[in-house]
Amino acid sequence: MPEPQSPPADDNGGAIAATGAGGGMDLATSEGGTLEQRPPGPGGGSGGGAGGDSTGRPRSLWSDAWRDLRRNPVFVLSALVIVFLVVISIRPSLITTGNPLSCDLARAQDGSRPGHPFGFNGQGCDVYTRTVHGARTSVVVGVLASLGVAVVGSFLGGLAGFFGGFWDAILSRITDIFFGIPVVLGGLVLLSVVTSSTVWPVIGFMVLLGWPQISRIARGSVITVKQNDFVQAARALGASNPRLMLRHILPNAIAPVIVVATIALGTFIALEATLSYLGVGLKPPTVSWGIDISDASPYIRNSPHMLLWPAGALAITVLAFIMLGDAVRDALDPKLR
Repeated sequence: MPEPQSPPADDNGGAIAATGAGGGMDLATSEGGTLEQRPPGPGGGSGGGAGGDSTGRPRSLWSDAWRDLRRNPVFVLSALVIVFLVVISIRPSLITTGNPLSCDLARAQDGSRPGHPFGFNGQGCDVYTRTVHGARTSVVVGVLASLGVAVVGSFLGGLAGFFGGFWDAILSRITDIFFGIPVVLGGLVLLSVVTSSTVWPVIGFMVLLGWPQISRIARGSVITVKQNDFVQAARALGASNPRLMLRHILPNAIAPVIVVATIALGTFIALEATLSYLGVGLKPPTVSWGIDISDASPYIRNSPHMLLWPAGALAITVLAFIMLGDAVRDALDPKLR
């Protein structure tokens, strides 16, 4: 009777035991030991690496986006400009002590002089002081209009994309109607009957005509996300519609809305200046770059400084927000990684 043979050793130092079916069963434990003793990744954790953080957990889209944004010089430069604008909007006295409504007709259209680097406008007001104080109006209008558009558009578009059917069809037709209204023409018609000199009528007009674009973006994003397996699994486990929207769909569908709203912020600032230039937006005594540009346009040949400084400030502000939106879009787009 042949003696039983000892199981052969494999390359890893383990043994292959014969089974009743004529096959072999790997008895080596070296592979398991290797997995447990894997050296730490570059981040210092056992699972750190290209797809994890220092604790070994996988990085999220937001952490990856923030890491990319910090390394993007376009984002850093535009963020510094925006931070400066926000600071002087809150505390303009940090860089100027003048009163934007204090004017002296004896200095009308005068050029630069000590203490007044930008010269004076047609009413004898300090252009530098009015340019600094005009940042507050532009930032307030842009931020509040973008927030209003993002909230209204995301809410309506999210509901339409989540429920679909009749409500989706109704919303689509309503957005088509609003897309057919020219923005400037709509502003001339709607704001021409407003006598208030505050920013609220202008903000309300921008929200009224600006939400359809965000609504379309939110609708498409929600439709894409709700088809994912994790949403279907949560639905199968009994999750309610509000929980599905708030816990599973919203965090994964909000990125495109943030990108579009950030870019639209600069557009809203330019739109406010355009409407104020046409005389239907903000009205004196409100200090606005659009109002100053409108007042300076007849004197552009004799006193170009009256137009160049507020127009330059407006252009830099709009460009900063558009560059910020482009950087955020590139960071939040997984296809660009």
